[in-house]
Amino acid sequence: MMKGFYNLTSGMLSQGRRLDVVANNMTNVATAGYKAEQYTDRTFDEVMAVRIGNKIKTPYQELPTYQAHILAPDHLYTDFTQGAPEETNLPLDFCIQGEGFFAIRMADGSTAYTRAGSFTLDNEGYLCLSELGRVLDREGNPIQLPTDKLDPDTRGNLYTQGGEYLGTLGVFTFEDNQELERNPYGLFIGQGAQVNENVTIRNKYVERSNVELVKEMVSMMTTQRALQSAAQMSQIYDEIIKRAVNDIGRMA
Repeated sequence: MMKGFYNLTSGMLSQGRRLDVVANNMTNVATAGYKAEQYTDRTFDEVMAVRIGNKIKTPYQELPTYQAHILAPDHLYTDFTQGAPEETNLPLDFCIQGEGFFAIRMADGSTAYTRAGSFTLDNEGYLCLSELGRVLDREGNPIQLPTDKLDPDTRGNLYTQGGEYLGTLGVFTFEDNQELERNPYGLFIGQGAQVNENVTIRNKYVERSNVELVKEMVSMMTTQRALQSAAQMSQIYDEIIKRAVNDIGRMA
């Protein structure tokens, strides 16, 4: 009986985490460049099998048939598929077509990466991602512009309308995007960034979030129903345990 109670409790915790992820995705459905997250879980047996692996090189032994169905967090995946381009007609908006991320120099001096290309100019004329940091060129240096009236090409080279070269937007790729981590501001951090030499960048466009709202709404309803069912079953188990304790007390 207690086994069932623990299974239900772990299921409720897992569904609660999944609901948090879905809610965060829905909140960012209109956030430029946002990448949806997907929560997965496994049973405790599966987690232990993956973590232990085949470290003990002893002859194979049959394990007991007992199986635990207690759920444990497995991984939080990020969906890096490209969102649809959206025309804004704003001179400092840029959209990457294909692989790569813009690089941002954060206030603490670290570098973070994003697909959000809705930029502005700060008080010193540096191209920046609003209130987060300055946009970097291919060499990792901040880009300073004398004006927002630009005539950029599709390679990210920035020119004035008179043809003066001002700099080049840096676009960087990684060997495995799933190794990237989100910082508290929703940008990605990671090691091994490489310049994308064959990038295509569209000016006056931004990349929309890749969140599929209908899919997330369906997931939210399914998760809520599972959570409610687990909560109801947990209450039933609680009542059964109380009755068992009372019956044992009367027998004593």
